[in-house]
This record gives sequence, structure tokens and C-alpha cells, in this order.
Amino acid sequence: MKNFSKLGLFKSKGRIFNESANEYRTPFQRDRDRIIHSASFRRLKHKTQVFVNTEGDHYRTRITHSIEVAQIARTIAKYLNINDDLAETLSLAHDLGHTPFGHAGEEILNECMNDFGGFDHNLQTIRIVMFLENKYLKFKGLNLTVETLDGLLKHNGIIEDYFNIQTIIGLKNFKNKINFKRSPSLESQISAISDDIAYNNHDIQDGLKAKMFKLKDLMEINFFKDISNNHKKKYKSLDKDILIYQIIRDSINLMVKDLIANTMKNLKIKKIKSISDIYLCKDQIVCFSDKFTKIEKEIKFFLRTKMYNNKNVLVKNNQGKKIIKKLFDVINSNPKKYLNNSQLKLNKQRAVADFISGMTDRYAINLYNKIK
Repeated sequence: MKNFSKLGLFKSKGRIFNESANEYRTPFQRDRDRIIHSASFRRLKHKTQVFVNTEGDHYRTRITHSIEVAQIARTIAKYLNINDDLAETLSLAHDLGHTPFGHAGEEILNECMNDFGGFDHNLQTIRIVMFLENKYLKFKGLNLTVETLDGLLKHNGIIEDYFNIQTIIGLKNFKNKINFKRSPSLESQISAISDDIAYNNHDIQDGLKAKMFKLKDLMEINFFKDISNNHKKKYKSLDKDILIYQIIRDSINLMVKDLIANTMKNLKIKKIKSISDIYLCKDQIVCFSDKFTKIEKEIKFFLRTKMYNNKNVLVKNNQGKKIIKKLFDVINSNPKKYLNNSQLKLNKQRAVADFISGMTDRYAINLYNKIK
């Protein structure tokens, strides 16, 4: 297969603020290390994936999810011989901007910020790595490579509208080093679809553990039924818990195999021969075959009906929304009690949103109980 290292995928265009090279690590290894050592990354261990962090020690949190995404992305990138350090970095960083209480928290914080530019967890990730993680003498943020910033910005694909970026981040802060009109890198596409593979499979595992549905319910999806039947033919007696682990492992493996094969097919069909070809290609290059696209839709529908819309999950989500709404109203009415002048001098409401979105579930609950 093609050696993509020759396409320049391992070279960096540099950083927003120039830094000298490190003799021991590549620029992308340094990006990964900066993410791992950030306070925002550490706080992900106490942020909701689906289940509120206080519910149990065995359910996934944002940090375990991010590590699992990174493992899948690195496997795919390494096989395709592209920049696995960049794919890993994007995967580890992609959820840094998430609020407490998962997507429910994001939804209500966006409502609170409706008159002040809104809130988006993907753009909040950029705010964190560019402005809010302050550890260096010469610049604010982590000063990540242009490739990492570009990949995080384009996590959901080609950027069609710059308004939110201008409002929440400010285009001038990129110093003309990001080409917003170009398609995302292969590493960014890999990170995004690895995110889907991870949460689809692991949410099923957590849903079974939480008894929101049973293994027999999962057999409604032929994809999982076929995997299960293959093992039942080989083993007369099966431990149900071990069978679940095996089904999830097989599912991830089959998805990754399909993704790699279809991506290699797309690279050939679209005649990708240079890094410019990737940036100019308007179609998704890293994607499933039609068969697995259909399977993924079935899994997402199953999770939405059986898990995300489960009565107990919705109750917890509504409690989370109530907490964030109260915190926003109280902090916004008296921000100097919670934030310093340097945080408030540019935009009061944005500073409040930064503060609340950075909270862990536990911190938000405890602060709410103090002020209610």
C-alpha cells in the first residue's frame, strides 16, 4: 500500500506562537503530552459520558471514553501509515470542552448563552487549548500545532459557517494559519469516526451493565445476533458477562476492519496522491461501507430508544440541566464572587460559561447544594 509518510503527513506547519523544536519528541508527541498533562484532561475523569459520574465506578466517564477513542484511532492510523500521534492527540482532546452532565449540560448551557453567542463543546475545546490552560510564560493556552487545532476545529467535517468561530474564539487569534475552506485531515476524520465506534459499542456495554436492556434485546440487531451465534456454535456453555465482552470486542474489530478497507478503497478511487488532494477532496474519505453505515444507524437507533431516552437517564439529565441553569443565573448575577477580574474583563458571560463548562459533575452538584 502507499507510504503516506511521503505525503508530508508527519511534518508540522508549526504553532501559533513559534517554539524551538524538541530533540526527543516530534511536535505531535508534544501536543499529546500537553493534552495529557492538562487540568482539563484530568477533570474528564469526573464528567458524565451517559451516566452521571456519582452513579457508580464501573461506568465510562469522558476520560475513559477519550482513551478508548485514542486507542481505536491510533490502530487505524498506524495501519494506514499516517500520523498516529496526531490521530491520538485529536482523540484525547476531542471532549475537553464538554460540560458536566454530558449533552444535557451542553444543551442547557447553550440556552443560557443564547443571547451571548451560544455554547458549543467542540469550540469550547479550542478555547481551552488556546486560552484557558495557562502554564507557559510566553503564551496563553497550550500552543498546539496548526494540524491539531485544524483537526479539532473540523471534528465534525468541513466548516460551512465561521460565525460561531468568530464569536466564541475570534478568527484573528489563528493568525491566518488555519485554512477554513479545506477539508479535514485524514487523522481528524479517523478521530471523529473512532469516536462513533467507541461510544456506540461501549454505551451498549454500559447499558447492559446498568440493566437498561437485556442481551436478548440486543439480538434484535442482526449484526450482534450473528456475532453471538458464532460463539454459541463454538462453546456449549457461555458465561453471559464474558459473552458480552466478546461481542463488543468483535463488533469493534469488524467495524475497524471495514473502515480500513473502505478508506483504502476511497483513497484509490479518489486518486489521493498528495496531502493537497486530501484537503481539496470534499467527500468523506475515512468512512464505513454502505453495509456498515446501515449497521451503525441501527445501533444508534437502538441506543436512542433503549438508553438515551430511558426514563431514569432523562430524569438525571433534567436534574443536571436544573443544576447548570441555577449555577449560570447565580454566577452571572454576581460573577466577581467566583471569578477574578482578568477572567471577566473581556466578556462576562463567556467567562461564566468557561467556568461552568470546566466543572466536574461532582463540583457542580456540590456548588449547587451550597447556593440553592
